[in-house]
Amino acid sequence: MTTTAPRRAAPRPAAVAPFGRTAAVLAATALLATSQLYGAIPLLGAAADDWGTRPGPLTWLVTAFGLGYAAGFLLFGPLSDRLGRRRVMVAGVAATAVTTALVALAPGLAAALVLRVLQGVTIGAFPPVAMAYVGERVAPHRRLLTVTAMTTGFLSSAVVGQLTAQGMLALLGWRSFFGLGAVLFAVAALALRALLLPDVPRPGVSPAAAYRAMPRLLAAPGLRTLYLAVPVVLGSFVAIYTGLQLTGTDGLLGLRASALPVILAIPFATPRLARLDPVARTAAALVLAAAGTALIGLLAPGTTLLALLLMAVTAGIGVTAPGMIDLIGSRAGAHRAPAISLFTALMFVGASAGPQLAAALAGRGLTLIAFALAALLAVAAGLVRAARRGLNGA
Repeated sequence: MTTTAPRRAAPRPAAVAPFGRTAAVLAATALLATSQLYGAIPLLGAAADDWGTRPGPLTWLVTAFGLGYAAGFLLFGPLSDRLGRRRVMVAGVAATAVTTALVALAPGLAAALVLRVLQGVTIGAFPPVAMAYVGERVAPHRRLLTVTAMTTGFLSSAVVGQLTAQGMLALLGWRSFFGLGAVLFAVAALALRALLLPDVPRPGVSPAAAYRAMPRLLAAPGLRTLYLAVPVVLGSFVAIYTGLQLTGTDGLLGLRASALPVILAIPFATPRLARLDPVARTAAALVLAAAGTALIGLLAPGTTLLALLLMAVTAGIGVTAPGMIDLIGSRAGAHRAPAISLFTALMFVGASAGPQLAAALAGRGLTLIAFALAALLAVAAGLVRAARRGLNGA
């Protein structure tokens, strides 16, 4: 009598996620997540008055969140390889409902800084894991548009977050912005649980492998040059808006709102932009942002012209971010998840540094801030162009 070992069933291929609902829930959560970074900017003065200090030191509330956010990317991106993309996103967003409520109750600056770091860490479970989910579960021809929709959500938060915070400040005080955020994060966690596909079992996957891959990705030809440019992208964007706040620029409500039409138009331009060489497209977008910030410094414009120049800066940053995701993710091979985790972490390291740069230069006016940012953006454009040789050889 002979026996045969039972055959293991072949793993089922992962189902393809429906485009519409996936893009919508991920973009909305991206908007909510990063609104917590930008929304703190209009609240600096009111929180300073509440705690009896100057607005300048409160820029650390923005920096603390950004540093926690970046740490969360590095922690949860690789962990999601083992635990599952949806599970990590839902747990992180649900935890952020709690940490955001705690920020609303902070009794002073020291406690608020600790809680902002913790808030950043918990919501850091969302962006890199969502990017990896898109790369695995969205149909290839829909991926760039889905990533662009998410990027639009992240960038829209620069406008929506600040406008919401300004409105909540006027109605109910600065703490109400975080109270509202806590409720919305709870709703977002339920929506992600309901609308994203269940996780596919990934036996034998070790997060340690992703952590080990990160130093190699940072040192890879072409990629290392791109990674050097990444912090400038969001850092310059946060810095210019922080500079507007700290230098007492007139018409802030209109200036914040002026960027929104550009941000919303970017997904519609994406199919045409995708036909262009990705290195040339990304470098040109950085040059556009550099030119816009340089003209802000050179012309010291009034409100209308300043709004137009901020639109140009926003367009440049809005095209740069998905372009860099495309360049980095497409060349990371099997290490796409840690590569995107590094990208998003470095983006928000830059976002954390941006307010400190603006605060350091604010005493000399918006002109110096703008010139400094223009120089950094021009260097970033050069780094992207220089990356072509390494990328072609990869």
